[in-house]
Amino acid sequence: MSTGLEQLYQQIILDHAKARHGSPLREYDGAGRSGESRQLNPVCGDEITLRAGVADGTVASVTWDGAGCAISMASASVLTDLVQGLPRDEVISLVDAFREVMRSRGRIEADEEVLGDAAAFSGVSRFPARVKCAMLAWVALEESLLAANG
Repeated sequence: MSTGLEQLYQQIILDHAKARHGSPLREYDGAGRSGESRQLNPVCGDEITLRAGVADGTVASVTWDGAGCAISMASASVLTDLVQGLPRDEVISLVDAFREVMRSRGRIEADEEVLGDAAAFSGVSRFPARVKCAMLAWVALEESLLAANG
């Protein structure tokens, strides 16, 4: 990865860690169903509670609250922007694609066309201790969508 791209990715992570799109956690009062998941990374203390609302097979809402490192908070923020309004099945595919990149230990470069700003976390995959930080919100989303499915 080029130095310029790495700097851009670092800036995306820092911006989202500060902005925290989708936070704070809110009740879902839309049509359809909602699900919620709380995830904790005991190694570093990151924690997140994420609520997803699904209506007519579409992710209508994602809100969350949490505390932790810049990587985990930025990952939740980026995820929120990426998945809202997408079909539930497409979101599950995105979670799988992100997981594949995170587990690759740097061998798989994220496709920005597929993962958007979440591609900024590609470099994290080279640091196994940080992968769980980046994955925390994605696991919470996956569980929330399963819970919303009934």
